[in-house]
Amino acid sequence: MALPLMAKATAVWLVDNTTLSFKQIADFCGLHELEVNGIADGEVAVGIKGFDPLANNQLDQSEIDAGQLNPGHKLTLKYNPAAEGELKRKGPRYTPLSKRQDRPSAIAWLVKFHPELADGQIAKLVGTTKPTIQSIRERSHWNISNILPVDPVALGMCKQLELDEAVRKAAAKKAKDGGVMSNDERMKLVSTGQSLQLDSDAKIPSNMTGLENFSLSTNDRDDDVEGESTLVDAESLFKRPAKAVEDDE
Repeated sequence: MALPLMAKATAVWLVDNTTLSFKQIADFCGLHELEVNGIADGEVAVGIKGFDPLANNQLDQSEIDAGQLNPGHKLTLKYNPAAEGELKRKGPRYTPLSKRQDRPSAIAWLVKFHPELADGQIAKLVGTTKPTIQSIRERSHWNISNILPVDPVALGMCKQLELDEAVRKAAAKKAKDGGVMSNDERMKLVSTGQSLQLDSDAKIPSNMTGLENFSLSTNDRDDDVEGESTLVDAESLFKRPAKAVEDDE
């Protein structure tokens, strides 16, 4: 379904200037009904100036009148040849300057919770480059210590439908190649950098040093007793028997 230009600004105008229901405005502008409710409450789209769809030849007054009389009426966007193929753009999406600082957090979330996504898919979802994705995946990013995974949908960098579609395609490809990881396996994933830093042997705490060879087994204790019984000091070895001493006297 084609969407109006400046959909959120159009929703602001419709909320302020019409009595259309939130569902009608949400369906027309491609937004969620709760988002339109937030616009009406002043919690969403703060500071955005309304965009008049009538003055910009995107909607007829007759459509608005019909929608106000019938809450079940769906608004129809006027045909605009200039918008043809707008949704089928190629390459990474444009990310506003205000959201570019959140892009590493979105990449980290996708890499952690959806490792099946290819770098190209992540680049299209959040509008980034493959070297940036690779640096975050390998934990070699210059600001990796301050990057916290955040859902890109919550950041407004992509829509839930777009994310679900990308995950579906990646899962289908992985299943075709040979198996899909479960959610539990995804949660246990460790990055390449972290795995290289892990030691193969478990480390003993510093307050327990010296107990490496400690054992409670009886076999070790018996071996020690046998060892002590077989040990003979030099004095007892070269000492003459008491009987031989008496004979000499």
